[in-house]
Amino acid sequence: MVKPGAAPNKVTRSSVIKKPLSFSFTFLRSAFCCLVLVLLIHWDLQAQGSAKVFKAGASTSNVTPPLGEILVGGYGEPVATHVHDELHARSLVLDDGQNRLVIVLVDNVSINREVYDEAKRRLEKDTGIPAENMLMAATHTHSATSASGLRNKRRSWNYDKPLDEYQQFVVSRIVDGVKRAINNLEPARIGWGSGNVPQHVFNRRWKMKPGTPMPNPIGSQDQVVMNPGVENPNLLEPAGPTDPEVYFVSVQSVEGKPIALLGNYSLHYVGGVGSGHISADYFAVFADRFQELLGADRQDPPFVGIMSNGTSGDVNNINFAGPREKNERYEKMRIVADDVAQEVFRVYKTVKHQDWVPLKAARSELTLQVRQVSPELIAHSEMVMARPDSVKPKHGLEKIYAQRVLQFHEEWPDQ
Repeated sequence: MVKPGAAPNKVTRSSVIKKPLSFSFTFLRSAFCCLVLVLLIHWDLQAQGSAKVFKAGASTSNVTPPLGEILVGGYGEPVATHVHDELHARSLVLDDGQNRLVIVLVDNVSINREVYDEAKRRLEKDTGIPAENMLMAATHTHSATSASGLRNKRRSWNYDKPLDEYQQFVVSRIVDGVKRAINNLEPARIGWGSGNVPQHVFNRRWKMKPGTPMPNPIGSQDQVVMNPGVENPNLLEPAGPTDPEVYFVSVQSVEGKPIALLGNYSLHYVGGVGSGHISADYFAVFADRFQELLGADRQDPPFVGIMSNGTSGDVNNINFAGPREKNERYEKMRIVADDVAQEVFRVYKTVKHQDWVPLKAARSELTLQVRQVSPELIAHSEMVMARPDSVKPKHGLEKIYAQRVLQFHEEWPDQ
């Protein structure tokens, strides 16, 4: 070793030759082995540093309202008198090491955007996850309290108005649920697949035989009839197709323990609940049934099953062509949930889960013009509202639709 400021030693040919050859070869061999070891350690550290680790976490958060609240999903205003099964916000968080995605499904008939926006705002502030990386939706159970406002407020333009008590409760439970799902994040694998369950999806809008009267609640004639009745002799054909596919995404730990499964089936809802009952409908029954099929009843963190609602605006589970069915309360719900769960489980057993996939999100805002109510419809609606109840209506829902038409005209913006 040369000390700082000292002249380097001179090395001559004779001095090198005098060194034993065995020493030179031993030195070179040792140096080479050390170099290889250093390189291997370096490559291993690089591989560890650049290894792509996929993570997933899930949770459920109870959003059941108190008894005495108004239930939505029908045309009356029944009051909740019993909780048949609890309502939940079910959260799934996915992380590819660079991007983190949040998916939340809430047991409710529909939830206004302002509720989700407030939940996203709080989550972005507390967790750093961008709001555009969050997807939130309602399942569309018809047996829950409204999270879009009570009574007429539910159909109002409420975006710039304060949230009511239950909406604030739902926001807080969504936020808590997502944070718990983040707490449950663990190295995971992801897989996906799809099956078909055609026996429970039927178009509820029907074309009728020529000459069939089809009055609607706004004083004109329809071209098709919604919910025309089972085995109606005037049925001609369904007005459109249905989507029988059930699609799912599954996440499990690297050891194969199921973490969550997110399904999507294009069925409006099932119903058949008791009067005044709160229920999450077949969406929750599917989650419980799939957990049973997996044998995931006793694990920590708990397995989370999630069912989202697909393209089902004109679809329900009633076969209007027949035969007529007679089911006990909640019976049809269990039948549908079991059939969907069994089909998903059949495909699930063939799925190869991936160790890593890239995650991305994209969002765009649309500004839409609101279709305005015609002067003729406004006049008709005002006439219906002014008409005494002693006058027999042409349609049983005339006053309900007239009230909603006028409310829309008075309260909604142009965009």
